[in-house]
Amino acid sequence: MAKKNADRTPTASKPKADLLPKGYETFLGELKERIRTAQLRAAVAANRELIALYWQIGRGIVERQKAHRWGNAVLDRLGRDLQAEFPGVSGFSRTNLYRMRAFYLAYKDTPEIVPQPVGRLAEGGPPEAVAAVPWGHNVVLLEQAKDPDERLWYARKAVENGWSRSVLVHWIESGLYERQGRASTNFERTLPKAQSDLARETLKDPYKFEFLTLAEEAEEKAVEEGLLAHIRQFLIELGAGFAFVGQQVHLEIGDEDFYIDLLFYHLRLRCYVVIELKTTKFKPEYAGKMNFYLSAADDLLRHPDDAPSIGIILCKAKDEVVAEYALRDLSKPVGVSSYVTKLVESLPPALRGSLPSPEQWERELTGARRKPRKGGRGS
Repeated sequence: MAKKNADRTPTASKPKADLLPKGYETFLGELKERIRTAQLRAAVAANRELIALYWQIGRGIVERQKAHRWGNAVLDRLGRDLQAEFPGVSGFSRTNLYRMRAFYLAYKDTPEIVPQPVGRLAEGGPPEAVAAVPWGHNVVLLEQAKDPDERLWYARKAVENGWSRSVLVHWIESGLYERQGRASTNFERTLPKAQSDLARETLKDPYKFEFLTLAEEAEEKAVEEGLLAHIRQFLIELGAGFAFVGQQVHLEIGDEDFYIDLLFYHLRLRCYVVIELKTTKFKPEYAGKMNFYLSAADDLLRHPDDAPSIGIILCKAKDEVVAEYALRDLSKPVGVSSYVTKLVESLPPALRGSLPSPEQWERELTGARRKPRKGGRGS
């Protein structure tokens, strides 16, 4: 019996944690991080090679069409021959060859050229941001963003924020390029240069809350509750960096109670962001009220390491000149933006009848009205 056991082939067993040498877990963690980093770099490098290849194919097609008058029939044959030679590769279809041609034509005159490895300098390449995003993103940019500056802007934002293709499509369809940084603000005067630029870029005008379907006369509370009921879509529309802190945040000032409609913290700006919702056109007095809230937030909420709090007044509409005068002499950084929603009244009559009435929407969103509190909201 003892001999039988001795003849058994020993099997590897996992060492117990308390038997591992000192520093093993640290070393394992470092190796995991290095492997993940290497995998990421390999993926990025592979993507750049693919984009460079498609650029070169597109250029070759354009040059031969110009020199030898190649027609559609030749490109069709080229696609079939490439697919026959590389059956496991899906990128050489007739449609994709035309996309490569369009890709080259879209960026061939763009001065921002991606650096090329030695031996490929004479061949050139696409702009840096374009070379850094996947081909699927580039197809979206070609098909949905017609202006060259707009395409490059979206490509840079996709790289900067790690947008997936679906997120890129969402922002293009919502017109982010036209809306970004267009809010009326006093940031240039009230914030340091670096933070002013980032804060101004963070704001949009208008904000598109089209996931809300509200009556024209909906109250502020209805809009507020609707936004929070769709908090995921709301945060996406606000943009990267916003973290939700609270709704109707209580501030006790003197002998009175006040309530901030919505409070966020911006991770890149490192500051609180106070949002006030208004269902009317912007009025100058809204700026004074926001200045008051920001003073209170900086005193009662702000950490010593935080940057000054920023205010965003979201109104149904605004007059640019009125907003400029209202913000000019404020001591706190404030931005004014408009917003749009889907209105029940704007729907086709046949569809409108199948939806809840404005009164039903308002009852659903507002619920029981809050009992009057000491000092009110100051609204």
